Amino acid sequence: MKTALLLSGGMDSVSIAYWKMPNIAITIDYGQRPAPGEIRAASAVCSSLGIEHQILTVDIAALGSGDLSDQPPVSGAPASEWWPYRNQFLLTVAAMRCHAEGVNRMMIGALKSDGFHADGTRVFVDAMNELFALQEGELAVEAPAIGFDAVELVRTSKVPMDILAWSHSCHVAEFACGFCRGCRKHYDTMEAVNGSAY
Repeated sequence: MKTALLLSGGMDSVSIAYWKMPNIAITIDYGQRPAPGEIRAASAVCSSLGIEHQILTVDIAALGSGDLSDQPPVSGAPASEWWPYRNQFLLTVAAMRCHAEGVNRMMIGALKSDGFHADGTRVFVDAMNELFALQEGELAVEAPAIGFDAVELVRTSKVPMDILAWSHSCHVAEFACGFCRGCRKHYDTMEAVNGSAY
């Protein structure tokens, strides 16, 4: 069984990389504002863990919305970083690479706390898994941390702090702004984890 992880470089996917040690990690530069920071973080983690890292560039910046892009949030966005159909697109692009690499199982970093986004739910992950099963390639999609929040994932994965420190969770810039939802989640999670032994 050959596995791949969609590795954004954020703390959730970094924790999964350490926990599940995929054969390949795939990072996608799709034109998001923090892409250079995400790529730098993902590359450092893969280098530290000895995971093959592949970076794909597929620029859809013109279709973006919210914090991750240079476009204002669209009407009805559930959060400031929402980008319509982003996860469906990223999974499809990663699946194309997985097929070429002979990957059987692709993991993504959805958590139970991502459920306010429709594409962060177990229902979405299961639907994408069923969709890929209808096509050639025999690729399964799973979210191994879907039952955890960020703190539970970090504790379960037992990722060392020197690895987790590479993660980049900012939604708006190459370097952490300290104020966006991604940075706040990062800081809150680190404080919760470091406040007690795991």
